[in-house]
Amino acid sequence: MMVDRRHPRRSEQDSSALFVPRPDPAVRAEPESVPLYGFQPPVGTPYGLEVTTVEDFHTDHNDWPWNPPRPGRATFHYLILVTEGELRHDVDHVTRTVAPGQWLWVRPGHVQCWHDPRAVRGPFILFEPEALRPDIAHQLAPVTSHDAPAVLTPHSDDAPWLEQTAFQLLDEHRALGRRPLAAHHALRCSLLEALLLRLASSPDLTQAPVAARTTPLVGTSGQRPVYERFLDALELRYRELHHVDDYARLLGCSVRTLSRATRAAADTGARQVIDQRRLLEARRLLGHARWTARAVADHLGFTDTANFGRFFRHHTGLTPAAYAARQAAPDP
Repeated sequence: MMVDRRHPRRSEQDSSALFVPRPDPAVRAEPESVPLYGFQPPVGTPYGLEVTTVEDFHTDHNDWPWNPPRPGRATFHYLILVTEGELRHDVDHVTRTVAPGQWLWVRPGHVQCWHDPRAVRGPFILFEPEALRPDIAHQLAPVTSHDAPAVLTPHSDDAPWLEQTAFQLLDEHRALGRRPLAAHHALRCSLLEALLLRLASSPDLTQAPVAARTTPLVGTSGQRPVYERFLDALELRYRELHHVDDYARLLGCSVRTLSRATRAAADTGARQVIDQRRLLEARRLLGHARWTARAVADHLGFTDTANFGRFFRHHTGLTPAAYAARQAAPDP
């Protein structure tokens, strides 16, 4: 089985530091507390797509990354169909439960943490955004956007076809060497795109308003739309980059171009999008992970706790402590 361990880069000073545990909410959060993993397929696997099964992945990685559980982020997509058992998986600090027939989709940049999957069966697809053709990627913007649902329940008419296509993709991935490499890769990508296009019609997505459904401005030289690239950059850099001009420089465009693209796609300003992403993370950490205001402020790059408190209260009307207390209170 061609499965590779996706570790963060080893430190030359500490070669055993492959993972960093979830920080204690009572202590200062370090900038690299949640490592970022790049796509590193096994040697000989063509292009940015790998297909395996949950059971094989667990067998080949029995000491990682669920023993003990460790949070991390990836630059690629995780897509899992559960066919047997019940998968529990943390996505952005919320534990998702995936039953047989449902799909788990973890997008690039999402903080995720595995629970022990040894009782789970099903195909497991890992792919980079660049594995999709630009025209297909544009059609799939709602399902690949960062705010799309993590757990998808396909329409009953689509479920058998999706499962069959996932296993056909697995079979073709394992058939490396059976046919010319170009044909092998074209078949894999065609199967992946067909699967994602059908999965995009799941009720979870068609009934949920997603900003990515609005057509954004397109960059030059056939690049992906500016707004889509902005969201990708924001998801990976929201902790350290907090200004519109930071992202304009990163994307190689002007502040005006980025602002116009954001306004056209999301009907709001780029600064508001940045603030809302930081606010979303603050809510998640205060509410689900029970972090202190000081730890959240450090984690999100605020100059001090008071500055974070003003930011949070401006957007929510509550202090961080009041919000955390409200989230911790049992439902009546």
